[in-house]
Amino acid sequence: MDWDWVLESDEVVASRRREACDGVPAGWPHWLPAECVGSLQAAGIEQPWQHQVDFAELAHAGRHVAISTPTGSGKSLAYLMPVLAATMSEAALPSGTAARPRFTRARPTALYIAPTKALAHDQLRAATALAPRTWRVGALDGDSDVAERRFAREHASLVVTNPDMLHFSVLPNHQRWSSFLAGLRYIVIDEAHRYNGMFGAHVAAVVRRLRRVAGLYGAAPTMLLSSATAPNAAAFGGALVGEEVVDVVDVSTAPVGPRTVALWQPETSLRHDTSRLLAGLSDDGAQTLAFVASRAGAELVSVGAQELSSDPARIASYRGGYLAMERRALEAALQTGELGGLATTNALELGIDVSGIAAVLVSGYPGRLSAFWQQAGRAGRTGQEALVVMLARENPLDVYLLEHPELIFDAPVEHLVLHPSNPHVLGPHLAAAAQEHPLSPEDVRWFGPTTVDLAEALARQKVLRDRGNRWFWTRADRAVDHIDLRAAGPKPVEIIEQETGRVVGVIDRDAADRTVHPGAVYLHQGQTWLVTSLDQDDGHAFVSATAEPYYTQPQSRFEIDSLSVTRRRVVSGMDLTLGKVRLTSQVTGYLRRDEVTHEVLDASPIDLPAHRMLTDAVWWSVPARLERDLGWAPLEMGAAAHAIEHTAIGLLPAFAPCDRWDIGGVSTPLHPETGLATIFVHDGLPGGAGFAAHAFDVAERWLSATLERLEGCECVSGCPACIVSPKCGNANQVLDKDRAAQLLRALLQDG
Repeated sequence: MDWDWVLESDEVVASRRREACDGVPAGWPHWLPAECVGSLQAAGIEQPWQHQVDFAELAHAGRHVAISTPTGSGKSLAYLMPVLAATMSEAALPSGTAARPRFTRARPTALYIAPTKALAHDQLRAATALAPRTWRVGALDGDSDVAERRFAREHASLVVTNPDMLHFSVLPNHQRWSSFLAGLRYIVIDEAHRYNGMFGAHVAAVVRRLRRVAGLYGAAPTMLLSSATAPNAAAFGGALVGEEVVDVVDVSTAPVGPRTVALWQPETSLRHDTSRLLAGLSDDGAQTLAFVASRAGAELVSVGAQELSSDPARIASYRGGYLAMERRALEAALQTGELGGLATTNALELGIDVSGIAAVLVSGYPGRLSAFWQQAGRAGRTGQEALVVMLARENPLDVYLLEHPELIFDAPVEHLVLHPSNPHVLGPHLAAAAQEHPLSPEDVRWFGPTTVDLAEALARQKVLRDRGNRWFWTRADRAVDHIDLRAAGPKPVEIIEQETGRVVGVIDRDAADRTVHPGAVYLHQGQTWLVTSLDQDDGHAFVSATAEPYYTQPQSRFEIDSLSVTRRRVVSGMDLTLGKVRLTSQVTGYLRRDEVTHEVLDASPIDLPAHRMLTDAVWWSVPARLERDLGWAPLEMGAAAHAIEHTAIGLLPAFAPCDRWDIGGVSTPLHPETGLATIFVHDGLPGGAGFAAHAFDVAERWLSATLERLEGCECVSGCPACIVSPKCGNANQVLDKDRAAQLLRALLQDG
């Protein structure tokens, strides 16, 4: 593929090439039925790779095991072999610790769990193509009709689904699934690394509820996890499924094709350069994915690429919020090669396996090395030459990484963070578990040492009823309807065309205030809509088509109160605190910005309700003595603290497994509790997600890097590469770069 014009561009500041290498083949496991071997070979798999067999042997022996190898290393075949062997016949049971079901006449079954519908459907297609024709696979998700759900429940040997369907449909109705659950041999959790933070804590609770319910029917399924590479895969996998640790296969023996990774400093703007590369590569015949951070950004990159391309019909956008019919059409067009370029959010970071993708554009560092390599791995999956270009945004983290390319090319991926015992998550799931089957002290096996205390607390709150050390759900409603796995409202907001009543798209409730408030501009597949009204109670936002040449940016206010202290320590003479906080946020207005120059056209106030959240934060204050020595007015101190907050948030993803949208911050020249200028950096999800705690642990390196960025940025008074934040609630007003550097230097040297 000829893409020298990309690599020879002045915008490329660093690159690294990986040469191709051969794989290490192995023989088929002796326990894999000949019919399965024949079917796999007929599909073009002559023999497995050694790491696939290593994983399959552990799984067949009944060991809970994770495969943690790079994208494209063949993880699907690794877990498909033991699943096929176990479910092809009654006799083919795992030979190790997994028990024979009490329901001896139940058909042997397996369950595959994916975080996205696209990935689940791709695995359904792959499993159907690889397995013998007599093997039955069914899908269970929000797009499945009644007949498909019945087939999955009553006939399928393997059911592909997602955590949401297990939570809302299968577990509350487990009696209807009794024959399937009684025969459950394996539970496959694909892309397990996506289950970190708050979402991961929810999924961990769902998995524990699933294993508990399966046990009621006599099954003890073996847990199989598939994950991107992670240094703590054993402990993380154990935390996810409810074991102390799991076995891990983490060395890939699959062949790899040549790949070049380039780091790109945009000449004009990130969006324009992404569009230009997407159009150029697509026109050159290189099927290309461009990963863009936001839904609106994906739409705009697609429109820009279409304007630059010689064949605009071959370029489109893909993101969450599309209707199922739109998603399926785009996925099919990508598979067939009808589409040459696609601007997408991380909705396709996992998604479908497209063998023809030659190039990947990562438009802005995605916040985690694991996510970057996951996106990069979409290119060259069949061994052909591949190109990956990471285009830097104008923010502290991206600039820092371009100045230190070794942090991308050579650094290990981050540890995965998961806190399944988070009481804000586990408590409601215990209520759901009690409705599925009464809780007892024996359930500590599944839900951990806080189970009894939480159950008693739920009983005191009249959520459960305590009947002699057994806790029951006695209410008429469903417990699961009070739990939101993905930290959004129980039902998304529908975006409706006002003139026709047509549903244009959907959006999570937690994003509605910022995205579809009255007066907002909303983009959907290149079409611009103006929001005329928002009714959050009914879950409707009404829009009208428009062609206005501007976009909108919400403005918010934030307040923070500390509730308790978890830990304290001294960092270079500065007192650092980790604890629980209450965050109050409210969208108070929005800016209209020119879509070409990004200049602010005007500002408009809006009246929306305030939202309150309890979460974790790390914070530090400016000592009174230092405030006296500096002699700054409150406005000057506030501008310095505000700038430190922005830069610190922008750089934390280099040291913790998060991106800047997972975290937030509040700074003030005089906090009412501390009586001092104080800076807070907090987790962005209710109950906390572990990122603030990680920041507390790595504060020396994190804050030193923050100072380095403040002092090293070549701008005069602040820019997106240092103190200007794309998510600032007050439009980046009251910021002082020089005073920020002076203040942070004094804080770190104060000891």
